[in-house]
Amino acid sequence: MTQDYMRRALDLARQGAGRTSPNPAVGAVLEREGAVVGEGFHTYAGQKHAEILALEEAGEAARGATLYISLEPCCHQGRTGPCTEALIAAGVRRVVAAMEDPNPRVAGEGLRRLAAAGVEVALAKEYAAEAESINEPFVHFMRTGRPLVFVKSAVTLDGKIAAPDDNRGWITSEAARAHVQLLRHNSDAILTGIGTVLADDCVLTDRSGLDRSRPLVRIVLDSQLRLPMASRMVASARSDVVVATTSAASADRRRALENAGVAVWTLDGAGGRVSLAGVVERLGRESRLSLMIEAGSKVNWTALESGVADKIFFYYAPKILGGLQSIPVAGGIGRRSRKDAIRLRGMKLHQITAEEFAVEAWLVKD
Repeated sequence: MTQDYMRRALDLARQGAGRTSPNPAVGAVLEREGAVVGEGFHTYAGQKHAEILALEEAGEAARGATLYISLEPCCHQGRTGPCTEALIAAGVRRVVAAMEDPNPRVAGEGLRRLAAAGVEVALAKEYAAEAESINEPFVHFMRTGRPLVFVKSAVTLDGKIAAPDDNRGWITSEAARAHVQLLRHNSDAILTGIGTVLADDCVLTDRSGLDRSRPLVRIVLDSQLRLPMASRMVASARSDVVVATTSAASADRRRALENAGVAVWTLDGAGGRVSLAGVVERLGRESRLSLMIEAGSKVNWTALESGVADKIFFYYAPKILGGLQSIPVAGGIGRRSRKDAIRLRGMKLHQITAEEFAVEAWLVKD
């Protein structure tokens, strides 16, 4: 039965996807005498945590119950009070957590406080990997202090993202494009280059139709501030569009963009380009847990080669463009020998349609 209750807690946690940042997604189930007496999952930051919702639903039945939870209960005062104190006060007998909270303010202290108050505690380590995957950006942020950065691209089987002459139409199917919207929904920020904006007049919004805890921050790398004032990106700005530029950009263009509701960040990098690492650092200071890069060949290569990217998520279509002029998923000078190739680990395959798949993997960083 433990398996059933923990499985339910993990499923509840998934319902918070995209709705909890900068907090983790958490699911909680209260069981007493073989029956579920309360459950809950966390949504927006500042709202009640999963444990509190479960306690409220259980009422007096929480006394003597066992709590199954996807993440260790918090023990500090934030926007809400510590859940450990609420569990102790409610008379919960036992707490089983899938994993410890990687937040340095918790990091096992929640379980220790419960144990000190006479509550039996246990870690269900067999569920730790699954629980961590639900909160992958949160866990990464807490361990590194920077958002999880991943490069998303739609590619042909021979690794191309664009044809040299005509790029009307899509590489992947409608089903794959709908899946991309889920990735956007689960991201705190999305980034592209000015070349992509000029070519496609894209908006990079979250069109999943699902509730979010915070707006998706849309970022354009634009060293000379060439972003057109008439672009859909500028027209749709609602305090959610950022242009990252350099100190060489026009002050007049900066003012015009800012007056249109676009934030402008000056982040000088090498060679007169915008510092991509600087963008990531700035997002980290704003507690943005994840950044999705959906850009062209040059930006992709910069993210991969510099080590700024942590993961890839490539969608493969059953197509071949061929030719030396078709644009590869990662351009730049590339690595000059096979032994120096950028390596990946932890590869997962996702079946999107009968003929399309996606590859998710972590970059190996020395």
